Amino acid sequence: MQLRKINIPKKYIKIGAWVLGVLFLLLTSAGVYAYSKREALLKKVMAKAVAKAAKDYDLEVKIGSAGFSGLSTVTMKNISVVPKDRDTLSTISDITVGVKVFPLLFGDVKLAEIKLNDGVFNVVLKDSLTNLDFILKRKKKDSVTTKSKVGLGEIANNLLNEVLYKVPDDMEIKNLVFKLNDNDTASLKFLTTTATIDGGDLKSTIIVNDTVATWHVNGEVDAGSKHFDIMLFADGNKKIELPYLENKLSTKVSFDTVRTQLKDADYGSDNLKISGSWSIKNLVVNQKRISNENVIVPDAKIDADMLVGENFICLDSTSTIFLKNASVHPYLKYTLSPNKVYEMKINAEEQDAQAIFDAFPVGLFESLEGMQVQGKLKYNLNFHLDTSIPDSVKFDSSLTPTDFKILKWGKNDLQKINSDFVYTPYEYGKPMRNITIGPSNSNFTRLENISQNFKNALLTSEDPSFFRHHGFVEESIRKSIAVNFKEKRFKRGGSTISMQLVKNVFLSRQKTLARKAEEILIVWLIENNKLISKQRMLEVYFNIIEMGQNVYGIGEASRHYFGKSPADLSIGESIFLASIVPKPKAAMYKFMSDGGLKGYMLPYFKFIGGTMARRGLTPADTSGYGFYNVRLREGLRQYLLPDSAVIDTNALDMDDDIMPPGGMQDSGKNLFDRLFGTKKKDTLIKAPTIPDTVKTRKQLRQERREERRKERENEGD
Repeated sequence: MQLRKINIPKKYIKIGAWVLGVLFLLLTSAGVYAYSKREALLKKVMAKAVAKAAKDYDLEVKIGSAGFSGLSTVTMKNISVVPKDRDTLSTISDITVGVKVFPLLFGDVKLAEIKLNDGVFNVVLKDSLTNLDFILKRKKKDSVTTKSKVGLGEIANNLLNEVLYKVPDDMEIKNLVFKLNDNDTASLKFLTTTATIDGGDLKSTIIVNDTVATWHVNGEVDAGSKHFDIMLFADGNKKIELPYLENKLSTKVSFDTVRTQLKDADYGSDNLKISGSWSIKNLVVNQKRISNENVIVPDAKIDADMLVGENFICLDSTSTIFLKNASVHPYLKYTLSPNKVYEMKINAEEQDAQAIFDAFPVGLFESLEGMQVQGKLKYNLNFHLDTSIPDSVKFDSSLTPTDFKILKWGKNDLQKINSDFVYTPYEYGKPMRNITIGPSNSNFTRLENISQNFKNALLTSEDPSFFRHHGFVEESIRKSIAVNFKEKRFKRGGSTISMQLVKNVFLSRQKTLARKAEEILIVWLIENNKLISKQRMLEVYFNIIEMGQNVYGIGEASRHYFGKSPADLSIGESIFLASIVPKPKAAMYKFMSDGGLKGYMLPYFKFIGGTMARRGLTPADTSGYGFYNVRLREGLRQYLLPDSAVIDTNALDMDDDIMPPGGMQDSGKNLFDRLFGTKKKDTLIKAPTIPDTVKTRKQLRQERREERRKERENEGD
């Protein structure tokens, strides 16, 4: 095939050459003119920027001198930034900034180089005021709502580009100091002696708090292709430590290295997708609310795909968290409008069970450390909460075993309660006494020797589906989430008898998140592997449950309050004992001085008794299911307060959002309280400590006189 030759007349070639020549001449002339005027333009632009900072953000910006030191390079000296009525934010002795010429023609300011010598960035926090308050200020025109609404995805994309554009191809920083002073209680100082970017290679040396440590942030940076791979580590194989967190939040954090990677960032269809990873080596966290021991994570990594849409932020399910040889796929989504919606899904595909147990951070599940298992496990969680309709919250959780078997116990033998053992209840973190759970204890009562009335009353109140569930009641947990969200506090718990038993018998009395997580796992191990029968669990529960001040178990309680054995409890006495489980220390305040129950207890009796009757557990009774027949034994009536004294029994609750130490009660309400709530009574007198039966009348009168004397002194103050 031959190409046809095109003949262009010479006059057209000449005309084209003249046009290109004229354009070149015009551009050259404009460039020469702009070059000759650039100093004036620079001063004009700088003056405008200084005025804008003062007007919009109350910032006093001073620049000692500024000028071009190259075609597109500006050098500035003696710069200071001072927010109005605040401490100086920043000072810079000498900085040179170069921009890329070609992107500048299209309005994009991309940095080509930065050289900085002797700079200080100083953040000061004083009470609720900081010298960063100006960031929250907005121009008046920005506060006016416009018709065109910008989505989160576009905002995030613009912000990411702005950050990446400010990362130069070449950088040289010397002696840049960052200081933080937080209300004079905690301070932090980083001195970057050197930080360079040369051909994408990042290297830096940072001195922490003058002499405490030397850190390095090294890696590869390619802002143009939206890629970086950087690592933080300390000199001499030492750990990175964060003393600021310890001083400010009483939290010790240390680690060997942290590595962060940005692999890609793509914007399209109003969505920004960011792909990257984050990993950490030998993380150590010590926080009393998490665990009383150091929590150690030897090796953790997340490969993350994050999506930012028009009205949501999401960690996509394609993300993977790695802990040693175990992995899990998380999905987190927060929708901002039109209603706030929280979503979480966790999918741990079927994998080796031992790998999962080995992946648990050291110090998190203390009683399970060293446990050996075989088989496979799979876990799924689905949570969805639309804040506009919290009662529709969804909660599904399942841990599915395949050929799972326990080969060796950890620190705790989870079958120890199948035989006689010693139980130690705690009060306010201190052990009370040792109680033998077995025939050698005269108060120990076999399940078959406990009144059916009490069994039915307590199960109806605390855990109606105990013999049907496998340790957890998802519907109860779901309702607890809804109630607690609406109340904005922990009002209702979702603990079953299995969970209450485990946290008292097998776990420490420390109120930590780790203990709660360990409790859930142990309940699953016991229930799904049938390590303990339901009958034995209930028998132990009845014998260790707290039912008054220094009163534990149904044997002690039935004799303490009514002077009879557990087998002889009536329906009324049983309902009363069930009613005190959530607040055992308030038991004595439910009686009148003659030993009968106070009238406000009658609705509870009718509700629990009526529920039992509908289930065929007791005959129907229109008079109150034994309410009027409940009589406190004669020997205890001397300790009752006068009938005129109104006590706020709600004030006797333990201050514990997980569970009171030593008590078997759930931190939520009993069944009646969960459905109907309780009316809080006004406190007319201060509720005294519930007396032990060993105290004499004289001792009690002396205590009350002393309390009244202190009250009068307080009133005088």
